[in-house]
Amino acid sequence: MVAGACAATEAARAQKSWRLGVLLYSTPDAEPNFRPLRQALADLGYVEGRNLALEARGAEGRPERLAGLTEDLVRSNPDALFTLGGDVTIPALKVAGAIPLVFATSADPVKDGIVASLARPGSNITGVTFLSDHLAAKRLEILKEAVPAVTRVAFLWNPNHRDNELPEAQRAAASLGVELKLMAMRSPREIDDALRAAHEQNAQALYVVSSRLTSRNLKRFVDFAATHRLPLIGGWGAWTQAGALLSFGPNLDDMIRRAATYVDKIFKGSKPSDLPVQQPTHFELAINLKTAKELKLDIAQALVVRADKVIE
Repeated sequence: MVAGACAATEAARAQKSWRLGVLLYSTPDAEPNFRPLRQALADLGYVEGRNLALEARGAEGRPERLAGLTEDLVRSNPDALFTLGGDVTIPALKVAGAIPLVFATSADPVKDGIVASLARPGSNITGVTFLSDHLAAKRLEILKEAVPAVTRVAFLWNPNHRDNELPEAQRAAASLGVELKLMAMRSPREIDDALRAAHEQNAQALYVVSSRLTSRNLKRFVDFAATHRLPLIGGWGAWTQAGALLSFGPNLDDMIRRAATYVDKIFKGSKPSDLPVQQPTHFELAINLKTAKELKLDIAQALVVRADKVIE
């Protein structure tokens, strides 16, 4: 009798059309991680218009709209919410109530107050974070290996983006004989000032900390590096694709796929509190040899053969 009831419950669950509300900082067309999310859900068997109703809301870069858009999604009675970015997750969490919420963020969800801990996230929220504390040290090591003569590196970051890259980078810089020139930026209009300061302080390379601010203005950093003939290292593959010399970090599409599996588990009855926040387990090194040639740099073959991706 019990087995029959369980089978009937599973059959009903399989036939259900699930509703997922997705909250974005920009728009569905402009958000680079939205397409991988839809593909990941499709790969898990969720077909929009058949067994999945996906409602997406984008704030068009206006954070003051996020709470209202979340309220709109909540009124659609979704089975779960999905948020892309810590700055999106925080206002959504305040409105979501008991609705399960899955997030993907590059910031530290514990420092942001999104979860109590990575192992035990909380009652109705879980997700993935792209953070890994040791990456800052590793990026500086890779930059130094690629360009051994570098001793002054402009460290460009948004202090409002909560991560541990600065202290980790400072510790690594001391052991590598590198002087970090700290260039803080809190808004798009401060980017040019920070880059100008990097030039005035004779920086020999740029280390750009990935955040929504820097990622949305990626081309400005890459263009500056090209104009001033400076090697630049960024947080993941989009940087080298755009022309930066180096990038080292998680595969974001893979992290989004892992977040999508949590949506699937929640649809199938799992509680978010039982799903620990996932961190990257693999990091990809990318090298743009075309940029190296333009900078007249001879990248050591030992580094090239270790790269997961080489752009020529």
